[in-house]
This record gives sequence, structure tokens and C-alpha cells, in this order.
Amino acid sequence: MSRMKWYECSGDQPDMVVSSRIRLARNLVDLPFHDRMKDEDAKALNERVLQALEGLQLGDNKLHTLKMEQLSPVQRQSLAERHSISPEFATNPNGRMLLLSEDESIAIMVNEEDHLRIQVLLSGLQLTKAYELCSRIDDVLDETLHYAFDETLGYLTSCPTNLGTGMRASVMMHLPALEQSGVISQLSNTISKLGLTIRGTYGEGSNVIGSLYQISNQITLGITEQDSIQNLQGVVRQIMESEQKAREALLKNHAPLEDQIFRSFGILKYARSLSSQEFFEHFSNVRLGASMKLLPVPFETLNGLMEQVGAATVCLSQPEVLPPQARDRKRAEIVREALERIEA
Repeated sequence: MSRMKWYECSGDQPDMVVSSRIRLARNLVDLPFHDRMKDEDAKALNERVLQALEGLQLGDNKLHTLKMEQLSPVQRQSLAERHSISPEFATNPNGRMLLLSEDESIAIMVNEEDHLRIQVLLSGLQLTKAYELCSRIDDVLDETLHYAFDETLGYLTSCPTNLGTGMRASVMMHLPALEQSGVISQLSNTISKLGLTIRGTYGEGSNVIGSLYQISNQITLGITEQDSIQNLQGVVRQIMESEQKAREALLKNHAPLEDQIFRSFGILKYARSLSSQEFFEHFSNVRLGASMKLLPVPFETLNGLMEQVGAATVCLSQPEVLPPQARDRKRAEIVREALERIEA
């Protein structure tokens, strides 16, 4: 029996928080940085990381080794859609390796922009738990790999914006009411003064789909990991309060909102063809309906669907890459199967 994936679970505050992520950027003291590495350096790093991980105990949530060159473009793109790897890591597979846990909550990218990108991704608002697990993995690797670290500057990284803690902490939030209220840009300006930023659904440079926003830290120098996480968590809770007030304001005009939510549920449950854009538009309405107790759709079901409907992911079980129309039909089939037993 396969282990349940992280996105099939429901963490704290699931009505507004989809996921929490901690990512650590690390480089080895005795190897050139990625841009100056030779093929033999990359190969040696892969081997050393595998040896170092032998001391890591994760119970039945074991790590699987994936050589990116051995995966098809569809398999690599699907990993990016499911937030296991960065889009850039998927595009350039040469010499790269991914260690991915059974439940996909742990992903260690080797030979990314930095030698190591250690990521833990959990459902709901679980920043502290994600950090504790990420830190444990980090400590095990550092015992034998020995990171590049400066007493003044902290962890040395390829990009200066990661210098210091090397940590990116982020929370994926569903903010449909604030989006409809037109205050997201104002919110972005406000939290930037607190050392945080709002990014698109798939991180920096990506668009927002389904009203899904990533809130993450910007400052990594001159601050501890714990203070950074505490700052982010505090701001997230303030955003949740603002979203709740905006949702209450929407409910004052209840009839049109209710109609919109139930129409979206009907489309997702019965449609025979769904584009990615159309799915996320209706997904956002249904998730809002579930949050407002208007629809009996579990958040675990919604989280699972979100990770299953990407253009590459819907093709994984197929013998060949599907053309757009066939892909849209397959996406609709996946959604129908997930919602078939739910009656509104």
C-alpha cells in the first residue's frame, strides 16, 4: 500500500492555507559553485550526497533517487507542477539528481543553482514542523559534506539574495475575497516593508491562478531562521484575518456568490472537457464554497486535485503525450472521478 501524499492530507487552517514550505540553499566548501562546476564535479557531488544520506532515518517515508537525465520531459515537468522541483531544474536535467520522499513532502535537489536545495512541503499552516524536519536533514548532510559557511555572512550561496540563512520559507494561501476586493497590490506593498513578498502560484515570476498566492520571506541576512519563520507566520495570520473579513463582506451579497459557487461545482463535477485555466477558475470558487460550509468537499480532495491536473501530470498514465483537446478531456475525467460521490 502506497503512502499518502502530503497534498492528500489537511493541515492547520486548511480553509485559507494550502501548504507550507521550507527550502534551504547549501553549497559544499570544497567544490566550485554550480556555474563553475565541471561534469566530474557534479557526478562526485551526487555520489557524496547519496553516501551522506545513508545516516538519515525517515522510517517508511524513504527517499527515492531520481536521475533527472533518465526522466522524460513530461515526468520532469510533472514534478515541477507538483512543486517538487523548480521549473529551471526540470528544463536542464544534465548531471542533476532529485531525492524525493515516498509522500513527496521531502525533495532534495542536487546540482541546482546551489549544490543542494533541501525542501520540505507540508499541507496547511505547518511552518515550524516543516522547518524542524528540514533542519534535521540539513544537519545530517552537513556532518559529512561540510557546507561553505562564513562567521559574518552565514551560508554562502550562488545568489546574494539567499546569503545568510539560505532559507526561503513560504506559505501558499487561497485569497479569493481579497483578490475580488482589489487589495492584493496594496497588501503586497505593505508586507514588503516587513521583509516579505507575494509571488505567483509557482513562485517567482509566475502568474497567479485560482487565487493562489505564495507569501514568502525576502530577508536572509542578519536574521535567524526562527525569527524569519515567526515573522512570516505572524503576517500570514494577519492576512487570514483580512481575508475572513473580505469573505464576510462577500456574504452580504449572498445569492450571487452562492450561485457562482454551485455553478462552479456543477461544472467541475460534470464537465467532459476542462482547460487548466478553466479548472482553476472553478476550483477557486469550490474551495471558497468549502471554506464557507456551502459545499461538503473535503480540503484533502481539493488539494489532491490541484496537484493532479497540470498539463504534464495528466499525461503521466498515458502511453504518449496527449494533444491539448485530449488532455482537457483527461483532466475533466480526473476531476469527475474525485467528485463523483460528493452531493451538494
